[in-house]
Amino acid sequence: AVLSTHTGGFTGFTFRDLTEDLPAIGAHWQKQGIAFDAFYTGYIGSKQQLNYIKNIVNTTRKEGALFVVDPVMGDNGKLYAGFDKAFASEMAAFLKGADVILPNLTEAAYLLNEPYLGAEYTEAQTESLVRRLSALSGGNVVLTGVSFDKAKLGVAIYERNTDRVHYYFEDRIEGSFHGTGDVYASVFTGALLRGYSLREAAALAVDFTVRAIRATLPDREEHAYGVKFEQAIPYLIKRLSD
Repeated sequence: AVLSTHTGGFTGFTFRDLTEDLPAIGAHWQKQGIAFDAFYTGYIGSKQQLNYIKNIVNTTRKEGALFVVDPVMGDNGKLYAGFDKAFASEMAAFLKGADVILPNLTEAAYLLNEPYLGAEYTEAQTESLVRRLSALSGGNVVLTGVSFDKAKLGVAIYERNTDRVHYYFEDRIEGSFHGTGDVYASVFTGALLRGYSLREAAALAVDFTVRAIRATLPDREEHAYGVKFEQAIPYLIKRLSD
């Protein structure tokens, strides 16, 4: 889909559904012998798109290609406009075969068809969540929006091959900032492709996202376009060069 703006901070936005274009795009790539080193999915607009995209992944994926899924559906206990429980069920099926999934706590609850506990998740409940999410996909899990301390916010990182859960936290910055999930997933995926480990990529993405949020703070009330991630790119380049 092509949107004129995101749906969180604007009214009257346009939405152009490109669902019916996907089979022809995939078929053309397959005919041309095009294959990809990695796939990273974020916002997917419909259940039908999930089926088409999964087919494209299956037919144009190089052996060993990375497959990262950010199952964008909701936040703060609620699904975004246009999504329902039926879509969440379809997304749970779509995850199968992903190397890494990146849900937040709301999305995790909907994927597992269980109540969202808000700020009440304990460490034991969080570790149960990531293990059950891994059972859905067969891969690793990075669960975002995790907090056991009001002053800290971060991620739970589940490594399926070791069955271990690790955490990475930064200082919490109060407020709502559009686009942080997209920024996080993009930096995370890029870091994996550069050879970072799962834990290293998850931590780098947290650090970058926090810096993007801090760059946005001076005009947070007027800035509906998303975090000013561009201002944090020099930091990212330096980290990647170290």
